[in-house]
This record gives sequence, structure tokens and C-alpha cells, in this order.
Amino acid sequence: MHTKSHTYNEAQNIFSAEWDQLTVTERELIESVLERISTPRDANQEFRDRRTFGERAADVIAAFGGSWIFIMIFFAFLLSWAFLNTEFLGPRAEAFDPYPYVFLNLILSMLAAIQAPIIMMSQNRQSARDRIDAEVDREVNVRAELAIHGVDDRIHAVETQLAEALELIKHLVAEGNNKTAL
Repeated sequence: MHTKSHTYNEAQNIFSAEWDQLTVTERELIESVLERISTPRDANQEFRDRRTFGERAADVIAAFGGSWIFIMIFFAFLLSWAFLNTEFLGPRAEAFDPYPYVFLNLILSMLAAIQAPIIMMSQNRQSARDRIDAEVDREVNVRAELAIHGVDDRIHAVETQLAEALELIKHLVAEGNNKTAL
């Protein structure tokens, strides 16, 4: 985690000569942005923390409603309903929903009417999660760009120092050659 002074130094390095020309408000804004982007975000934790009770319920219902367990349980329920009303209660004329299963169709329609919006809510939540992931990715890219900028500046500084050192060495060698020639 970056400290306040490190963030201040980082901001000064990025804006170098222009830093002194910025107002106090502009400097504080830049520092706060750098502080925010220098702290890594956990998209998964943000996603979990922001959910309301209804959103958590929608996610759980959508996860269960889209599972093989739900399909198998529901298939067993449908077969049991049909068997009970056709084979077991039907011959005794006691079926509570005889073929063509009008009551079952009503129940299935109501289930679909409730389940569809819940699944859509869960999909909306996934879209929100994707947006958080995109924000985090962008912040990582900005952090990487700033780090690369800093490394580039350091490399240029080292190159400048090496060039100055080489000139100094050439100068010293030339002076040494001049002294030996005398």
C-alpha cells in the first residue's frame, strides 16, 4: 500500500515541471486519484458487499433454477404428478388434476412468470459484476502505465548519467593523453 508521501512523490514525478504551476486543489485531486488507483480493488468482494437481500436471493434462485439438480427434481415432480393423476387416482375417479392437466399448466405458467424476472435480475447482477471487473482492469492498466512511465523516466535518467560519465571519462582520457604528450 502506498503512503501519502509516496503518492505525493509519484504525482510530482509524473507532472515534473508542471507540478509547481498547479493549484493546491489540483494537486490534491491528482493525489487522491493516484491514491485510489494505487490501492488494488477486489472485484469479487465489491460485488458481494454491494448486493441487497433481494439481489442475493435472485442469484441463489437463478443458480438453483439453472442447475441439473433442479431439472432432475422438476422432471421427477412432473412424472409423479402425471402418474398420480393418471395411473393411481385416475382409475378411481379421484384425480385432482385429470389429463390434460390444466391445474399443472397453471402452476407451470405461474412458475415461469415468477422465475423469468428473477433470472433476469441475476443476469443484471452479472452485468454489474462485469462492469466492476472492467473498472478494475482499467485501474490495473492505468497503474501499469504509470509504473512504465516511472521506469522509463528512470531509464532515461540512467542513460543521461551514463552519457555524462562517458563524456567525463573521454575528457579525463584526453587530458591524460595531453599530459603524457607534454
